[in-house]
Amino acid sequence: MTSREAQLDAMLRHLGAAYYESLHGRASAADVARARAAIEESMAEQPAARPGPGKKQAGTPPAEAHHHGRWHSTVRDVMTTNVVTVDRITSYKEIAQLFAKHKISAVPVLIMGRHVAGVVSEADLLAAQDEAAREARNKTTGLLRTRRRAAQHPKRTAEELMTKPAITIHPDAPIPRAAAVMHNHHVKRLPVVDPEGKLIGIVSRRDLLSVFLRPDAQIEAEVRELLTEILFADLANVRVAVHGGVVTLLGQPGEQDHHDLIPVAVRLIWDIDGVVDVVDKLGAGAAPASDATSAA
Repeated sequence: MTSREAQLDAMLRHLGAAYYESLHGRASAADVARARAAIEESMAEQPAARPGPGKKQAGTPPAEAHHHGRWHSTVRDVMTTNVVTVDRITSYKEIAQLFAKHKISAVPVLIMGRHVAGVVSEADLLAAQDEAAREARNKTTGLLRTRRRAAQHPKRTAEELMTKPAITIHPDAPIPRAAAVMHNHHVKRLPVVDPEGKLIGIVSRRDLLSVFLRPDAQIEAEVRELLTEILFADLANVRVAVHGGVVTLLGQPGEQDHHDLIPVAVRLIWDIDGVVDVVDKLGAGAAPASDATSAA
């Protein structure tokens, strides 16, 4: 992992922690917004790399995708489908070479076609090295040199190295469920499998957090669409401002009969991907242009 990747990974963990704390009242929406803004600023400093053929760029939802809220977003929406894999007889050295070549830190081990038997991670490789080194130290002096050479290039296969059984997730599982599985099992990524157990993708912590990095313009467009559907409102009298994921609603939504639907609309806005807070001023009167500008 490069220094930039390590920095971004740390920032993403900070964002996830800030959001988790906010759900439990131990952090404010401003804390989440600041963490989100820091990541956006860091990502803007370097152009995004083009995804390879057949690979979905992690953290980038397709332009045509329609989001239905973070509690309804699924693993399928954010997973990477072009997965580097190995079989049970792949050697230690080959796995290490794959990690270096593809800049990854784990690979699923497949059996019977595409069924996931386990996962080999960098931690598994390091543990094997440590075990071989300990064995070498326990041998007699005459055999020490030979054992050390074996420790440098362990003759082991993926079947021996892998962590099993594999912790997997279904593509239609909601994103919070995937996050809970990662947390409970202390893993950074999950193979995504179909009902028959066949591999169809992989999802990482960074992929799950990508829903909080949506551009404000996308969030605003979805908020406007939702308000139109729920309130049957003339949005000429409603102003929507989004900054750092914080949605501010200003103005009169329309007929008085529809005002009782405002709390429903606000709750649904909370479920839109990327929203970290909602400031509801609907029904408080028409908002002057200066208010909307300052809110932005």
